[in-house]
Amino acid sequence: MRFELLHPVPRLGGTARPVPPWAVRAARWIPLAVLPSCLWRLPFAFEFEMGQVYEVHRTWHWWVILYVFGLSVLSEGIAYLSFGLVAGWGEVVPAWLPLIGGRRIPPFAAIVPAALGGLALVALWDPLPLAFLDLGVPLVEYSNGWWKALAAAATLPLTLWGPLVLALTWAYYRRRREE
Repeated sequence: MRFELLHPVPRLGGTARPVPPWAVRAARWIPLAVLPSCLWRLPFAFEFEMGQVYEVHRTWHWWVILYVFGLSVLSEGIAYLSFGLVAGWGEVVPAWLPLIGGRRIPPFAAIVPAALGGLALVALWDPLPLAFLDLGVPLVEYSNGWWKALAAAATLPLTLWGPLVLALTWAYYRRRREE
């Protein structure tokens, strides 16, 4: 059995022009940057508040489990889409897809959503733009500093997600601009 079949990272390569090594490393870092927050979020599904203090007790519902697990899976799934910016399946639709398999993907069909997504992630997770906006969202209080530090350590890597996607989008654009 070949190593490639056991490796969890999607097969990279097969691009028309070579991908810079830094871009491949950045694409591999994105799912790892999202993972701590996904894992930190899971106890909330079972009514464990991770040290957060609320003024009003929240009622737990069965659908919270589906929501929290679904949000974590969706976050990781979207993070894995960044591999499309450094892999062949980001340039040509995989042949196994019915009707559109084997067709070339127009560069801007990947560049526009990736750039908009990267900008949205910067706006969502970067603390600097949020510091200038007063959105009226109350800050979460924690029962002690250790819980607050754990929450910060779990969510801090998310600040890298947007800039890494934007860097990959730039590399994808530079690689495919002459097509």
